Amino acid sequence: MRSIWKGAISFGLVTIPVKLYSATEQRDVSFHQVHREDGGRIRYKRTCTIDGEEVAYADIAKGYELPSGEMVVLTDEDFADLPLTTSRRVDVLEFVDAEEVDAIYFNKSYYLEPESQGVKPYVLLRDALEESGKVAVVKVALRQRESLATLRVRDGVFVLETMLWPDEIREPDFPFLDEDVEVRRQELAMATSLIDSMSGDFDPSQYKDAYREALEAVIEAKIEGREVVRPAEEEGEAPAADLLSALRASVEAAKKSRGEEAASGKRAPARKGASPAAKSAGSKKSASTKKAAGSKTAAGSRKRAASGGTSGEGGTTSRGGTARKSATTRKTAAKKTASSRTAKKSDSSKSRTRRSA
Repeated sequence: MRSIWKGAISFGLVTIPVKLYSATEQRDVSFHQVHREDGGRIRYKRTCTIDGEEVAYADIAKGYELPSGEMVVLTDEDFADLPLTTSRRVDVLEFVDAEEVDAIYFNKSYYLEPESQGVKPYVLLRDALEESGKVAVVKVALRQRESLATLRVRDGVFVLETMLWPDEIREPDFPFLDEDVEVRRQELAMATSLIDSMSGDFDPSQYKDAYREALEAVIEAKIEGREVVRPAEEEGEAPAADLLSALRASVEAAKKSRGEEAASGKRAPARKGASPAAKSAGSKKSASTKKAAGSKTAAGSRKRAASGGTSGEGGTTSRGGTARKSATTRKTAAKKTASSRTAKKSDSSKSRTRRSA
């Protein structure tokens, strides 16, 4: 590591010369803007919006824009005259319990390494601070900015954590904070049970940046000319009916993932297949179908009996009944015809008798 700042810890009348190192680093995959066709880098020119001329970096100054649109130009000389009383010093202001400092104030972490002549006072302050269980609240100036910070011990080394100023913390102003949201006791108990089932010792090594690893794999595949295989998506769980059901399902999933035994008296999961209600409905449907079929059969039998024919051994067919009906009809028609002829003969005889008279 390369030190980025040199100064001293000021603790009462004790001064401990130290070097400052950045304790963290971003592992994001960085990209350049390039021309899609040939991969050429895209460059931007620093031009003035007034005259359109390109401006050299040495001629660029900082400007503060007023609400009216006017610009106040500040040079390096203006910044050099600012009273940074804590410049090149880490001034210890007080010691407080670590729990009293809200984590929202923390900004960036740095390691402090002692210079060769400051090793003994460094170790003395480190051991005393570690035994007290407290952290030191300090003030330090880094990169032309004065910051509040804390000094604590981690792995035998002082860690300087710069903090935001109180007026840089936004107040949470959300409408739901004014709403009267009712939480049922069962839901609270289930949420507490979920927290208990997922509690454990913090081990950051078990977590990883899956997105960055996948992105690096894509880049490696591009380099080697291999095909990129997209991983299968995980199946999403069906949404729970309500909050209590969701909490209960989460608790069971947490217990299962940790290999814990299910709680005693837990109902066994239903077997695959039709549920009892579905089976009952199926039985009723089958009975109704059989009953309807029986009714149709009986109706068919009655209809055949009315038409004069019954199927089966020793009985006449419906065709035979129809034949007898046709013969009777023919005999009736013949009788009517004969009666009509007799009536006509009688009328003819009466007509001849009147003419003779």
